[in-house]
Amino acid sequence: MTSRKAKAPSVPRETSEGIVAHPTGPRSERIHETVLLATQELLSEGGLPAATVDAIAARSQVSKATIYKHWPSRTALAAKAFGRMMAQALPLPDTGSAVGDLTEQVVRVSAFYGSERGVVFAQLLAACVDDPAGAAYFREYFLAGRRAAITELWQRAVDRGEADPSIAVDDVIDILFGPLIFRRLTGHHTLTEHHAHALAGTALKALLTADALSSRHRTPPEE
Repeated sequence: MTSRKAKAPSVPRETSEGIVAHPTGPRSERIHETVLLATQELLSEGGLPAATVDAIAARSQVSKATIYKHWPSRTALAAKAFGRMMAQALPLPDTGSAVGDLTEQVVRVSAFYGSERGVVFAQLLAACVDDPAGAAYFREYFLAGRRAAITELWQRAVDRGEADPSIAVDDVIDILFGPLIFRRLTGHHTLTEHHAHALAGTALKALLTADALSSRHRTPPEE
């Protein structure tokens, strides 16, 4: 009697940048959305430790096997859910000036990192160190969205002639927001509105034109 080899479990097909192609179709999309919403709730209630696959399955009423057909790891799922949460929490400002827009964005991001959601951010970042699949989702669904948002603000500044178009937007992002992440992770500096304004003021001196910086003191022209 010949023995039959166990069939290897199917592995989700990988797309670009380590993101897997999850099952599609109306039912699969509903499941995907339900699991994401359940994960967002659990992250809000207890951070990453609360968002276990068991807890997500119980909250969403979706089996663990099905969850793993949609995401390669718990960290990957949490990263996508958290990216949505941050996008909803941080709408882009539109103050009419580069100084106003970028300063307000630094203040908003600082407040976000200083909140309970900032704790979740730090937990996710730490989890991604040992989870390459999760790190790919963190880049795609969290960092990419933040990059797109700041790119929009920076392009406004360039279009107004308030910023040097030769400065790479990735450098702008690192200069303005890198210190906030470092402060969140190390706790060496308080994330307050006052310090966010001071940080933005220091950074923008190197990023914007002198005319743009002086415009904050002018009265906007009447329509």
